[in-house]
Amino acid sequence: MKTTYSRIFVAAMVVLLLSLLCVGFFLRTLLEDYLDDSAFDRLSGDAKVISQLAAAYYTDGSMSNIDFLINVDIAGEVSDADLVICDSGGKILLCSEDLMDCPHKGLVVSKDYLDNVTQNGSAQATGVIQGLYEDSRYVCAVPIRLPDGTMQGIVIVSQPLADNQAILGKMTEIFLIASLFVTAVSVLVIGLYVKRQSLPLRDMTRAARAFGHGNLEARVEQKDYYPRDIREMVLAFNNMASSLQKSEYQRQEFVANVSHELKTPMTTIGGYIDGILDGTIPPERSRNYMQIVSDETKRLSRLVRSMLDISQLQTESGIPEEKKTRFDLEEVAGQMLITFEQKITAKGLEVEVDMPEHPVCTFANADYVSQVIYNLLDNAVKFCPTGGVLGLKMKEGGGKAYISIYNDGQTIPPEELPLVFDRFHKIDKSRSENRDGWGLGLYIVKTIVCAHGENISVTSRDGRTEFTFTMPLVI
Repeated sequence: MKTTYSRIFVAAMVVLLLSLLCVGFFLRTLLEDYLDDSAFDRLSGDAKVISQLAAAYYTDGSMSNIDFLINVDIAGEVSDADLVICDSGGKILLCSEDLMDCPHKGLVVSKDYLDNVTQNGSAQATGVIQGLYEDSRYVCAVPIRLPDGTMQGIVIVSQPLADNQAILGKMTEIFLIASLFVTAVSVLVIGLYVKRQSLPLRDMTRAARAFGHGNLEARVEQKDYYPRDIREMVLAFNNMASSLQKSEYQRQEFVANVSHELKTPMTTIGGYIDGILDGTIPPERSRNYMQIVSDETKRLSRLVRSMLDISQLQTESGIPEEKKTRFDLEEVAGQMLITFEQKITAKGLEVEVDMPEHPVCTFANADYVSQVIYNLLDNAVKFCPTGGVLGLKMKEGGGKAYISIYNDGQTIPPEELPLVFDRFHKIDKSRSENRDGWGLGLYIVKTIVCAHGENISVTSRDGRTEFTFTMPLVI
């Protein structure tokens, strides 16, 4: 019983068989009690009738009256019972087996039994009547009383138990046949039903096995006849499979992107180092190439640091409250803008700043928010053409601070906008430009903003690209 199908099937059959056994037991018990009660009621009625006849015909002082014997004979035939009449001393006077010459005449019923019948007015029992009959019987006895109350004897009426036992046996036989038929039908119906109900589990097992062997497209088909809980389980399984498939594709893409990004600088570093060591690069130019190696090494260091920052944020699943402080967003934004003074001057950019004249305070992680503003300004300066416009503005509304950073430059295609926050995504697929960029800056920005429970959006139209993110306002 290792499968769900076999376990449910066996459990259902055990319950069915136990139910049939219980029903059979109680049915037989009830039927046996009913037959016993019916037999005693009938025998008791016959005994009372014979007792009244005996009392009526005893008026002449004896029980040999021909009319009385005829009535006793008729009563025995009608009731299909055996009649025995005893005198007051327990001696058998006549028997329905042979009214004229009964072999039981002269036998004496025990005094205890006689006294029991006399005192209680009747007696009912089952068993063997020693000396009279050899088989087990229903036995009912009543006293014979004359009109003046004198007790003249007793009437014993009996019937073999075998008659009712035969009825019980027949009923048991019928019940067993019916039970076998019900069991056979149940085996077929329950087997088909359980097999049908276990199909989704088998499908999920098959899909899970295929998924585990690399078939990320494996899914469980939803059937209309599935119960609601099974449909919910199938839906949950398919959602889980889709999520795992997406995660696997992201992992593969991540590994491919990291490998691609690491390959170029490491090849450059290795080539220049080998050239210096084997003399291909003359000593007087080695310093220049060592500076290139140093720059590439720093770029690799920045990549590793960025990946560590992302990993930490994703591990924490949000910024802990103890790492948040109250600070002025305007002050942080201004400091970040100052750090780009040289680059802004070198490109001759026009800077537009629009911020409230009062402090705009928030409760967040100041270092992370500084990194968000820094990355957005770095992108804006990098992609802004010489002599273009670089803007930083801030406004308040609905309990939020809205920080926007925009720049002139090439409009981002609409199909690229949803992808700008993805890891290692660059609009320039060849990655031949902007070698200082890894495609991680905006991904880090979105990760930090979302870790604060806030939102970030981007628009790009008519040669202007603008990033806007929110932070909570505090007093």
